[in-house]
Amino acid sequence: MEAVERKIGGTVLRLVSEDLTERDVDAIVNAANSHLQHGGGVAGAIVRKGGRIIQDESDRIGFVPVGGAAMTTGGKLRARHVIHAVGPRMGEGDEDAKLRKAVTSVLSLAADKGLASISVPAISAGIFGFPKDRCAAILVGETAAFLKKRPQTALQLVEFCIFDKEALGYFEREFEKLA
Repeated sequence: MEAVERKIGGTVLRLVSEDLTERDVDAIVNAANSHLQHGGGVAGAIVRKGGRIIQDESDRIGFVPVGGAAMTTGGKLRARHVIHAVGPRMGEGDEDAKLRKAVTSVLSLAADKGLASISVPAISAGIFGFPKDRCAAILVGETAAFLKKRPQTALQLVEFCIFDKEALGYFEREFEKLA
């Protein structure tokens, strides 16, 4: 798949289907659990590739509530940082609002730290069971709203890195709506 891009203010929104752990951006986003234990899925791959330092720094942070985000270094990854976003598990209640809060937490943290580029996976749409179509609508919609509210943000690139083909189709549809 060729990258799809849209522009909101001075920020480029990009959609790619690549290996998140290989992205050359200021920060990649990890879909994390509240205890920041990165054993499986994307989180496990990030620690395997980036090194134990990511888990060690996460252990020092400790607990992050659902909807929150915390940042560690990127270890041996190409990305300098990892933003750990805690999205909701399906069935815990008020999942859409919690996912919106998680996306806003990621964008706020990145902007507040002066990051220029981030790469975001389909938060909660994997083992947490969040419906992929709703995930795409919330992530793209909340990001567009954030960028319109904060046009002076340091963020020059917000990339959605979606490996799952079904989820990718939903993200492509959301990008079409931005045109």
